Amino acid sequence: MEHIYNSTVIWFIIGFLLFLLEFALPGFILFFFAVGAWVVSIISLLVDISVSSQLGIFIATSLITVLLFRNWIKNQINKKKGDSAELEDEFVGKTATTQTAILPGKHGKVVFKGTTWDAESDEEIEANTQVIITGYRSIVLIVKSK
Repeated sequence: MEHIYNSTVIWFIIGFLLFLLEFALPGFILFFFAVGAWVVSIISLLVDISVSSQLGIFIATSLITVLLFRNWIKNQINKKKGDSAELEDEFVGKTATTQTAILPGKHGKVVFKGTTWDAESDEEIEANTQVIITGYRSIVLIVKSK
């Protein structure tokens, strides 16, 4: 019984770590491997199975859940995030103020709606300058001189 408990805890911890890594690494894949680890954790709690069987279940469950559910869940999340047109209305064409100098190819900082954002530009812009937001890439605003 001690062996079952140890493998159960180990698989649960592996799943938890994979779940946490999902927040650090983009792609929405590690979540499904976390689910696979948790499935193995539950099965190993109920049944005494070999390590090779545990690994097989982990790989099979992870791959099956990725193939069956990844696109569907991503679509559901994107629906809740809203339309990209709404985001463009919120950012594009609005004015921000540079907090640091922005050089071509290097990120700087701008203040927009009371929050500091990473920003980039194709032109050199000095600190404390009003800029226009022309777009965004993830959480980086693309700006140009006003």
